[in-house]
Amino acid sequence: MKPIKVKHITIGEGIPKIIVPIMGYSECELLEEIAYIKELNPDIIEWRADAFKRVADYAAVGHMLSLIREKVPNTPLLFTFRTEQEGGNCPMSLVDYFNLIKVVLDTKRIELIDMELLTDETMLREMMNHAKQKGIKVILSNHEFTHTPAKETLLFRLQKMASLGADIPKVAVMPQTVKDLLTLLDVTQEAKESGLPVITMAMGKLGLLSRLSGEIFGSVATFAAGKHQSAPGQISVSQLREVQDIIHQHS
Repeated sequence: MKPIKVKHITIGEGIPKIIVPIMGYSECELLEEIAYIKELNPDIIEWRADAFKRVADYAAVGHMLSLIREKVPNTPLLFTFRTEQEGGNCPMSLVDYFNLIKVVLDTKRIELIDMELLTDETMLREMMNHAKQKGIKVILSNHEFTHTPAKETLLFRLQKMASLGADIPKVAVMPQTVKDLLTLLDVTQEAKESGLPVITMAMGKLGLLSRLSGEIFGSVATFAAGKHQSAPGQISVSQLREVQDIIHQHS
């Protein structure tokens, strides 16, 4: 597995990195969240911009990115607009989605950007190339909020992401049974053995183990709740870090 360096953080080495989302609806809420999350000392901060009421206003998005960067100059920043079909908060056409991504990439105020696999491959390739030109790492993602696809499907999607040039492939699933959770962990282990620096998680209460055990199975990062959860099953940074430290000491 080739580690990925963003600012002072090396993703893919040691304890899985903790990503904490900010999901404010307004500029004021976002700044309050940033102040709160700074004290938690996450490895990476994710701006879930689909929760921002002015996300369609590119100037407002650029201004907000400047404010966030000003408040946390040394913490790697991940920009995510989660589409409605994959659990996001705001409907947006594919053209507008990729236009937003381009605007954000052009600000060069982020280190990582999330793009979704199941969009338009031509536009996706174009934006991934644009990200690489800007020196921004791409997390290529897929989220299933109702079920867990078959092992073969999940492996195919991760391999497809890697073949498209993703720096970090990511899948999130919703387990309905313990067997679903084991499927996700099995997929993660196989990806680790093949050298892919993946992020994987099973959501909800049943999936909690997957958020805690990345160092064992091979997920290089995990998400914890800040003021709000961005997905079902996220726990606090302090709880997550405590378990991670125990696992690391005995690995």
